Amino acid sequence: MTETAQPGQEVTLEAAPGEQGAAGTVKKRGGGDPATRGRTTIADGVVEKIAGLAARDVVGVHAMGLARTFGAVRDRVPGAKSVTRGVKAEVGEVQTALDLEIVVDYGVSIVDVARAVRENVIAAVERMTGLEVVEVNIAVGDVKLPDEEDDDETRLQ
Repeated sequence: MTETAQPGQEVTLEAAPGEQGAAGTVKKRGGGDPATRGRTTIADGVVEKIAGLAARDVVGVHAMGLARTFGAVRDRVPGAKSVTRGVKAEVGEVQTALDLEIVVDYGVSIVDVARAVRENVIAAVERMTGLEVVEVNIAVGDVKLPDEEDDDETRLQ
């Protein structure tokens, strides 16, 4: 006997010869795709970390966030360094939107860096979370000049 089960239905199947159960039947529990049996939620902070790391991987991104001096001081406090600095995510059930604040190195094409950041962030977030990234807004708040001090902030590349 063959029956088609809907998710959550219990189906009774006849056992094959020699495979009798207690009452002569085998019960199949659950049914349907296991991915449909429950819900996965992803916190904003998780998406922010993924996006922050992906943005930092792009050549030409010197730092994340606008306040480099304050960030350098904050990063010296044990446990205070955050890969989410300069990243804000709004996460829904199936989509996410991101705002990033970056500092670029002098001499690089800001348009090319922004494009590369956007592509890298979208690829990483969608691959790791399964969420659709609907937008990545990038604000370039500063340019790191070659002779400028780093304010004790380590270079990201």
